Amino acid sequence: MPGVLDGIRVLDFGRYIAGPFCATLLGDLGADVIRVERVDGGEDRWLTPVANDGTGATFLQVGRNKRSLTLNPLKPEGAEIVRRLVATADIVVANLPPQTLVTMGLDYETLKSIKSDIILTTANAFGSGGPMSNKIGFDGLAQSMSGALHVTGAPDAPMRANVPFVDFGTASLSAFATMAALRHRDLTGEGQVIEGALLKTAMTVSNAHLMEQDQLQLNRVASGNRAQTAGPSDVFQTSDGWIMCMVIGSYQFERFTELVGRPDLLNDDRFKDDLSRGDNGEALSEVMAQWCSTRTTTEVLAAMEASKVPGGPVYTPQQALDDEHINATNILADVDYPTLDKPARIVDFPVSMSATPGGIHRRPAELGEHTDEILAELGYDSAAIGALRQQRII
Repeated sequence: MPGVLDGIRVLDFGRYIAGPFCATLLGDLGADVIRVERVDGGEDRWLTPVANDGTGATFLQVGRNKRSLTLNPLKPEGAEIVRRLVATADIVVANLPPQTLVTMGLDYETLKSIKSDIILTTANAFGSGGPMSNKIGFDGLAQSMSGALHVTGAPDAPMRANVPFVDFGTASLSAFATMAALRHRDLTGEGQVIEGALLKTAMTVSNAHLMEQDQLQLNRVASGNRAQTAGPSDVFQTSDGWIMCMVIGSYQFERFTELVGRPDLLNDDRFKDDLSRGDNGEALSEVMAQWCSTRTTTEVLAAMEASKVPGGPVYTPQQALDDEHINATNILADVDYPTLDKPARIVDFPVSMSATPGGIHRRPAELGEHTDEILAELGYDSAAIGALRQQRII
């Protein structure tokens, strides 16, 4: 079944995650996405290697639903191919420094001179308009500048999240904005420039902490896994594993006191509301930790479920892959790749849509796999393609 973006062409000049995964989401919805990368392959193709040839897990995730074209756009013949590609495109995705965009002919003014209604979706580390705008950066730096590291981990040991949520959040927000830009183009015939930024995404996720500090000057420090504005909300060790408990609101707290056999806690002023329970969360965590310590994970979670106290297991990656519920939701798709010993388990389009579902319909492409095919679509014959390859333009 055609996707909702069937007929839309996206040129993906992105690197790593923020740009490429934005294009991936558009491809999941049916867009024809062409990944343009260096003749020898971009460095992001090899991150977290899992395949026999060194292809990385990150690439396998963000490289799905794309065709691969290798190209050196800095040579005149390569620049001409870029111009021909842009003339056929609706969207260009490029999370590259501003000067690099100009050098490669991917700045908005150049693109607009080729295709008047083009949409340029960019992403950078720190956003335009400030003294750090031209600095390069990665997910962890955005986490650190947003205050997220300060409130994560221990008071004397700031800790970043080891999963790149800022990169993927920036990609998702950029894809959302790109869809809005397509709607605007449909209504007005006008293209535009979109700029996502890792720091802006991290600030968005951290905004409640930032507002609290601005309003109340509490100068909070990290509290490990323990929540600061509700409780008990923490990670607890059972007799054979770990679980997460998250009690928020008075109704859930009352059910928690029944679960652990401590109705007296309801009359303790330290726990009169969520904020108080957060301020005194260490005491509540001690109660829950003692209750969990003599029970298995299965017993703890069953009792919590019966009492309607929110909780879940702390999984290893393998346990997540094996989980019955996760597999029943069909979020993990088995996708073949030529140099893998077995199919990759790639998370499918992460939002269910009843009328226009997204999904994986094309495996990740090998380096340059579709170069000849794409150039033929642009009018190059086999002799011209051979000459370009001999000159390492492609």
